Order: sequence, then C-alpha cells, then structure tokens
Amino acid sequence: MEPCAFCAVVADPDRARVVHEDADTVAFFPLTPATWGHTLVVPRAHSADLWEMTGAEVGRLMDAVLRVGVILRSVLAPEGMNVINSAGRAATQTVFHTHVHLLPRHSGDAMGDFWPPRRAPRDEAALDGLAERLRAAGLSSGR
Repeated sequence: MEPCAFCAVVADPDRARVVHEDADTVAFFPLTPATWGHTLVVPRAHSADLWEMTGAEVGRLMDAVLRVGVILRSVLAPEGMNVINSAGRAATQTVFHTHVHLLPRHSGDAMGDFWPPRRAPRDEAALDGLAERLRAAGLSSGR
C-alpha cells in the first residue's frame, strides 16, 4: 500500500504551506493549485472519503472548511468560490484521504466552466420516481 501524501502533511506540516491547523484538521495549499488561493482542508484522521467518516467528524471538517473559506474570501475577495469534495475515481479523486478543495474563482480563470452544457428536456417521470425511491429509503421531503 502506498503511503498517504496527506497523512504525511498531517504528520509533518513543514512538508506543505499550511495556512490553518486545529485539533481535527489541517489546511494547506496543494502542490499544483488550480486557482490563486486554492486550499485543501483535510481531517487529521485518515479516511478514504467522506463516506468513511462519522457525522461528527464530517461536521468538524466542514467547520474548518467554513473558517478557512471565510478568511480566503476576506483576504482575496474572489468573485466566487467552489467548495469541492470528490469521492472515488469516477469523481476524479486522486488522493484517497478525505479532502475538501476551496477554490477562489474569478471570471476567466484557469478552472473554466466545468458543468456540462444543458441538454434535451429532462425525463420528469423518471425524476419523480427517483425522488420517491429516495424518500422510501429514508430521506424526507421536508413537507
């Protein structure tokens, strides 16, 4: 098994340009940032992705994401900010230690528009069926 690059940063913060640390998380700039100020927030405890974490662990991670994101917005004044978590190879995850990307955005930056173009009309009946399956599996409609 390959050593985890993010566990190495957690163990030795001098390996990265760390901008925030607390008891549960470390935030640092990636080696190849996608935008100016691109920051990764990782839990100190190794997990491959969010789905391996407890709700409390995810909550602590998201608290750090919010703290770091607020400061990034304050210092850099971006036009927008992407908050991205990828889980699994098909979702473009390449380091299998849970992490959240904070990407300050400006019009015309290197990230570009990553949402696919709008296509043909949606299958409303199929969407209604999926919504019903999700509610039947334990989600609530909030009504």
